[in-house]
Amino acid sequence: MTERKAVFIDKDGTLIHDVPYNVDPALIELQPLAGQSLRALKDSGYTLIVVSNQSGVAKGYFTESALQDVQSRIRQLLAAYDVALDGFYYCPHHPEGVLPEHSIVCACRKPQPGMILTASRELGIDLHLSWMIGDILDDIEAGNVAGCTTILLDNGNENEFKWSERRKPAFTAGSLREAADIIVNKKIHGTAAPSIH
Repeated sequence: MTERKAVFIDKDGTLIHDVPYNVDPALIELQPLAGQSLRALKDSGYTLIVVSNQSGVAKGYFTESALQDVQSRIRQLLAAYDVALDGFYYCPHHPEGVLPEHSIVCACRKPQPGMILTASRELGIDLHLSWMIGDILDDIEAGNVAGCTTILLDNGNENEFKWSERRKPAFTAGSLREAADIIVNKKIHGTAAPSIH
């Protein structure tokens, strides 16, 4: 089987507006031009996979089952642009949670690359042909460690800026549309990145 190339996309603050710990489908809205951006990536042959930290489960704010309605709503919104997600992975853990079964240090919570690696195994993804888009440096670290080319969506959501070599994005973009344009136009791994200021 030929391995596929993918774009891994963070959910809150990247694909949809960030409403903290939200599981109400009525409050879910796509980021501007998100549908058109993902459509362009699909048209360029990319598998589309959401990877999302959902510590609200470990903290007792909502149940894992509530995330099914969230996923369904996102899929419904994207269907209007003829976009189908190929995968939706989430991490329900947090080391400081209140539910013992989820209050652990895990390999899937970003900045760990576990969700990306699992998706790669399950869906036959070539990570060296793939990209990770996220709005904070934990997303970037997860993508870099997994072997993807990374794009930081510089929209003001990163507020800690704990820099290290593995947290350095290959590219920065001001919007999801700009990120999609970078991917569609580059299409190769390891393209020289502009300097990050």
